[in-house]
Amino acid sequence: MSIRVRGSILGPSSSPIHSIQSPKTPSFLTLPTYFSSKVCSTKRVWLKNNSSFSSHSILPASTNLRRRNCVVKTEHKVVSDIEENSVKLKVKRKNLAVFVSGGGSNFRSIFDATLNGSVHGDIAVLVTNKYDCGGAKYARDNGIPVILFPKNKDATEGLSTENLIAALRSYKVDFILLAGYLKLIPTKLVQAYPKSILNIHPSLLPAFGGKGYFGIKVHKAVIASGARYSGPTIHYVDEHYDTGRILAQRVVPVLANDTAEELAARVLHEEHRLYVEVVAALCEDRIIWREDGVPLIQSKENPNDYR
Repeated sequence: MSIRVRGSILGPSSSPIHSIQSPKTPSFLTLPTYFSSKVCSTKRVWLKNNSSFSSHSILPASTNLRRRNCVVKTEHKVVSDIEENSVKLKVKRKNLAVFVSGGGSNFRSIFDATLNGSVHGDIAVLVTNKYDCGGAKYARDNGIPVILFPKNKDATEGLSTENLIAALRSYKVDFILLAGYLKLIPTKLVQAYPKSILNIHPSLLPAFGGKGYFGIKVHKAVIASGARYSGPTIHYVDEHYDTGRILAQRVVPVLANDTAEELAARVLHEEHRLYVEVVAALCEDRIIWREDGVPLIQSKENPNDYR
């Protein structure tokens, strides 16, 4: 099987858009602060391995890395964070735009991952169709600019599709992540960011997808169908609801006496984990496109393995 890698396409930067809602307070520094001393403290890190604990000292910190480098020794191998960071530094750090319509729990998980070093990227801007939703409030509280989109007919604020694209390019956005965004993405935006827009859906697509299938409605439909399994799907976005190429899925059981709320909680738990893993691969350029147009995730540990 031959593999072809295709990168994302970025447009030129443009001037700032005045209708972008930015926080009044300055954006806080998203990078951790490091000590410049050559000798670290004697604080020890305790790691659980096969029901036994072992401690490991932290190696000297380096100011040119995103997080402290330490060597973790297990019974089977030694994994060096220094080596991992060296690989990440060779890849350009990605700028991300996240689209939300509600509380934004997946957005928060991804944001946390950008801060702790799990994701080699930064959330440059948040886009929402509901300016007062929980996700938008969380973004403003954490210094992330918020854009209202789409523009309602009677609203004085909000951007048109053309202005949104210009705004995203002004933020040098590499990838767009939909995280509970309930509006259909315009064709012009899909064309402006080919193979660069991801969505997460709370069922195993292509089952229980399409217009009208969102939130708790999905889980009620899964239970009513008698399906024994469900789970989140991450897929690329095209001009229709939930029909883009599938990139990753995670399976959870549907229990005999499940309520829609119980199933939703089980699926959401896996959503948070799966989306972070996929965004990490995306930011490290580990998404490989097979010749037949199927996207695969290249393993970090073994570049010859795909899933």
